[in-house]
Amino acid sequence: MNDSYELNESVRKAVTNYSDSLVKIAFAYLKNVADAEEVAQEVFLAYLQKSPVFDSVDHEKAWLIRTTINKCKNLLKTGWFKSRNPIPDNLSYLPKNEYMVLQAVLSLDKKYRVPIHLHYYEGYSLEEIADLLHAKPATVGTWLARGRNQLKDIIGGDL
Repeated sequence: MNDSYELNESVRKAVTNYSDSLVKIAFAYLKNVADAEEVAQEVFLAYLQKSPVFDSVDHEKAWLIRTTINKCKNLLKTGWFKSRNPIPDNLSYLPKNEYMVLQAVLSLDKKYRVPIHLHYYEGYSLEEIADLLHAKPATVGTWLARGRNQLKDIIGGDL
């Protein structure tokens, strides 16, 4: 086997294993499925171009998530993205409870929205989220608590 084959195989496995998660993380930032899918594609392209070496599967996943977050932040800074009014895609196909919760999560500021997604949808601990977002675990805990409180206010007693 040559290095090119191994790299292609690694990227193929990563696409299979992590595409959905990366699109969901990007969606939490961008509130638009097409933009989120494009960011995920850019992340996998970066994987192919940079051919990083990972110590473990967890290291690979963390690199992919960190790269996704960085690409989302870069996109959000662009004048083009700032000038448009990103309206969340129609999510009414979801069951009513999921739709209400997701709409509520998407209405939060990204400072709360992203940690909530990483914690509740991706299963990351406070320490792992802190590492991914370059923040202190106590800060992440505060963001999660404030985000949950805002969700309770938005949804009411349904949480």
